[in-house]
Amino acid sequence: MKKWKLSIIMLIALSMVLAACGQSKDKEESNGDSKKTSLYDKVKEDGELLVGTEGTYPPFTFHDESGKLTGFDVEIAREVAKRLGVEAKFQETQWDAMFEGLNSKRFDMIANQVGIREDREKKYDFSKPYIESSAVVVVSEDNKDVKSFEDIKGLTSAQSLTSNYRDIAEKNGAKIQGVEGLSQSIQLLEQGRVDVTVNDKISILDYLKKQPNAKVKIAAEAEDAGQSGLMFRKGNDKLVEEVNKALEEMKEDGTYKEISEKWFGEDVSPK
Repeated sequence: MKKWKLSIIMLIALSMVLAACGQSKDKEESNGDSKKTSLYDKVKEDGELLVGTEGTYPPFTFHDESGKLTGFDVEIAREVAKRLGVEAKFQETQWDAMFEGLNSKRFDMIANQVGIREDREKKYDFSKPYIESSAVVVVSEDNKDVKSFEDIKGLTSAQSLTSNYRDIAEKNGAKIQGVEGLSQSIQLLEQGRVDVTVNDKISILDYLKKQPNAKVKIAAEAEDAGQSGLMFRKGNDKLVEEVNKALEEMKEDGTYKEISEKWFGEDVSPK
């Protein structure tokens, strides 16, 4: 009788051990599947990083005279992809549709001067900041009334509807006229159809360098500088980590500075 009971106990114990081993194996397999389907592994397997960008926002992302997509953000994204061992494949879209493109997995990453903001960080992940610049108020060259951000209260400002600069203009009391990009903002200013536009200082200086006859000027500059990062869907920690490593390596070996000086004449990395 005792031997029979002992046998039953041993069988139960053996069953529990086998069940535990099975659960452990299932867990390991599950983790393995998770790794196989991670975005980073998919990027490596496909050999390409899908990058969402505007293509109409010089000097960050635009087409040169030959039609080639180029710009500061484009070169940064290409170099990041190169250091990941893959090729950057750019998917162009308008700014207002870009976030949805990321949400719907048309892109793996956005490289388009996306400002790092608290509300965005709740929905998306960002790389470490790779550039900073201050906001400026731009007016027609004969405007003598606007000398500060406070002076734009009640005026009409041309802005991309989902940009950081729209928020700045609105917070300072401006009425918003939606536009598709910087060029349209400047055109509306020159035509007298809007009073001001708030935009990135680097972008404005680049525009004025290329269009010296533009009848606009910078009237005010913000004291604080905004920072931008490469943007990702939540839950892709490995890809973000590897992109951050690439950015850090670029700064350490001088590649970042070389790209920065090519486009802006100085190092625009966050201080």
